[in-house]
Amino acid sequence: MKAIRRFTVRPVLPDTLRPLADLARNLRWSWHEPTRALFESLATSGPGAPPGTDPVRILGSLEAPRLAALAADQDFLARLRAAAEDLDAYLHAPRWYQEQSGDLPAAVAYFSPEFGVAAALPQYSGGLGILAGDHLKAASDLGVPLIGVGLLYRHGYFRQSLGRDGWQQEQYPVLDPGELPVTLLREPDGTPARVTLALPGGRSLHAHLWTAQVGRVPLLMLDSDVEENAPGERGVTDRLYGGGSEHRLLQEMLLGIGGVRAVRTYTRLTGHPVPEVFHTNEGHAGFLGLERIRELQGDGLDFDSALETVRAGTVFTTHTPVPAGIDRFDRALVARHLGEDGALPGVDTGRVLALGDELPLGGEPGVFNMAAMGLRLAQRANGVSTLHGAVSRAMFAGLWPGFDADEVPITSITNGVHAPTWVAPEVGPLGPDASDRELWDLRRTLRERLVADVRDRLRASWRQRGAAAAELGWTDSVLDPDVLTIGFARRVPSYKRLTLMLRDKDRLRSLLLHPERPVQLVVAGKAHPADDGGKRLVQELVRFADDPRVRHRIVFLPDYGMEMARGLYPGCDVWLNNPLRPLEACGTSGMKAALNGCLNLSVLDGWWDEWFEPDFGWAIPTADGAAAADEERRDDLEAAALYELIERRVAPRFYDRGPDGVPSGWTAMVRRTLADLGPKVLADRMVREYVERLYAPAASARRALTPGRARELAAWKARVREAWPKVAVEHVEVGDGLADDVADAELGATPVVRVRVALGTLAPDDVEVQAVTGRVDADDTLTSPRTVTLKPAGGPDLEGRLPYAGTLELDRTGSFGCTVRVLPTHPLLAHPTELGLATLPEETTGAGAGVLLR
Repeated sequence: MKAIRRFTVRPVLPDTLRPLADLARNLRWSWHEPTRALFESLATSGPGAPPGTDPVRILGSLEAPRLAALAADQDFLARLRAAAEDLDAYLHAPRWYQEQSGDLPAAVAYFSPEFGVAAALPQYSGGLGILAGDHLKAASDLGVPLIGVGLLYRHGYFRQSLGRDGWQQEQYPVLDPGELPVTLLREPDGTPARVTLALPGGRSLHAHLWTAQVGRVPLLMLDSDVEENAPGERGVTDRLYGGGSEHRLLQEMLLGIGGVRAVRTYTRLTGHPVPEVFHTNEGHAGFLGLERIRELQGDGLDFDSALETVRAGTVFTTHTPVPAGIDRFDRALVARHLGEDGALPGVDTGRVLALGDELPLGGEPGVFNMAAMGLRLAQRANGVSTLHGAVSRAMFAGLWPGFDADEVPITSITNGVHAPTWVAPEVGPLGPDASDRELWDLRRTLRERLVADVRDRLRASWRQRGAAAAELGWTDSVLDPDVLTIGFARRVPSYKRLTLMLRDKDRLRSLLLHPERPVQLVVAGKAHPADDGGKRLVQELVRFADDPRVRHRIVFLPDYGMEMARGLYPGCDVWLNNPLRPLEACGTSGMKAALNGCLNLSVLDGWWDEWFEPDFGWAIPTADGAAAADEERRDDLEAAALYELIERRVAPRFYDRGPDGVPSGWTAMVRRTLADLGPKVLADRMVREYVERLYAPAASARRALTPGRARELAAWKARVREAWPKVAVEHVEVGDGLADDVADAELGATPVVRVRVALGTLAPDDVEVQAVTGRVDADDTLTSPRTVTLKPAGGPDLEGRLPYAGTLELDRTGSFGCTVRVLPTHPLLAHPTELGLATLPEETTGAGAGVLLR
């Protein structure tokens, strides 16, 4: 018989054990080793025991006699008091944020479609979610008053297993919130707090609000599985990234629009400071800006003034380097769900659709682009590595016409990872003065632990595939704790090239089975359930790993997740990453490995392009030119480079042992990785940068926009846009004081630039006139340009043109060029390119436009 209802029965804790409930409900235990150890000491074993360290489930499994014994155990009670006091101090003592000077935001709301905080709260699919989880944890450690906002998926992301033939299979276990470290948010009368979105046809989408406490940071998760909803609406938060287009649209409406309403409800009920800054982590949450426009219109602002107010306090982070990674919806579908009969009555649907217009990006007229909307609704935007910032500026340059990609106002803050979550406990205490022997012994210990874990997981996987216990004796000799171990684990989209290592199977076998310098590989990864191409890659890898000739040297572990990763990163000697450059926005798995003394072997992409040094690992060469355009040849060349690196450089260094059996060259690289690379890849560094470079300026900009100033700014922008077609640069002279124009000049010369500009109905205070100089290439394109602001140099001439002048400093030799442009300017603009308006001379080359230095 099957149960028709499911519910959770919680134990009644004796008074002396009550702090256990507080410790279990705060996810700080997931990165605080003493608290983890406390709960691990309570865990039972045997059939039905909760897997891993999940304090909520551990407490739920304790029987009354065990609880009574613990309540009388003075040693345990002393450990419990110490853990509770430590948590209390962590939650309430001033931290980095409270010690900063200046006007920092009272609170920041951080929206993301997924959060990877702990394996016990499976609400993530890959790097975006893990990054979001690490962002919350680092914010908590630093005392940043963040509120996380996401969805509570009742099936989470899928669990992965393998069929007998190696084909990926998916299962979606039901998650009971009563068994998760979450608490239902309630109104003062005890009823569940909820938010409601109106849907077309008189329908409604209701959601309850669950709170997960991530240290000091609350994470609000909206749950549509409530009885008041019709079946279709009840399933909106069923699966992460599941369903068709309308289902995804409803998820993103609930996350963005419902998320803002959830934040308002939470701050009303708890007294938490109201957020001054809203951070949109990828375009999925972009609708939050529209809800805030609706709120401000209710307070009396018009759409344009509300838009300026929202933009001032919004940060948008893009994580995708390719247009295919952006959510796009049919415009008619969006209009139907957000119009007068939908979730945003009173908000002009035409204006909303214009925010998602992708035509400037070379897109389609009938499509609503979530990233385009996210960028238009945010005054500050960033990519997640230096290279990704450059890629993003080029990809979205169409939204700022008239400017070179380098000037597009998208900066970059390179991702980081939360060290307490990902560093093995033994690595943390290791200081910079550790000897080679200590480093090498630690690496061996971690590798041995990984080997044991891999064997257990491999046996479990084969049993799922139908193998009998009698067939699995060979798994006892899988991997060797003394063999060079390379790890590769991530999602399996095609650009990450899971199977590049299989390009030449004979060459790979020779590496795995080398008589003196063998290599072993541990591989894991999930393909999206709808991606049959990704599943075929998994199957190809699994079939190779099933070969009895090499299965003791290469394994594929299904169901890659946080719990597996915590052992995988420390246990590997080398972390492999071979994406198609530049399609890896950041790639944080190699950061987690580095924090454990694992060396990186990677294509120069994402963060590795930024921080690679030969002391930290190896760079896999990438094909360029014609070879890069031919996919087959490109992969052949890059796979060959990978094999060559492993065979000629990586393996020899690992096996080059001194008389004491220690490879001093290898341990030197481990030491440099820990000491020099480790501090760069920390999430603490990342969150500090967000606070200083984005959150604080956004809060200041938002405070500056009183309703009156917002109306003034919106009116100014409208006036400038209307008048801009009449703005023109009509005359340019570059002289050296002796002649009106110069064809060449000496190094150190200071020629004067004189221009006349027509401003139409605009005033001089509305614009900035600039001379732009730099080296020029064969096409007269300026490279590494510099700007010089030109000053008014008199009254208008008979035709109403205004003179401007300024002096250039010619401090570089070689081919040199100069042009002039006019930009709109206003004290409340965050960036001079913000309006996407620029006027240049009709001819930017020719007499007077360039100067040649010798």
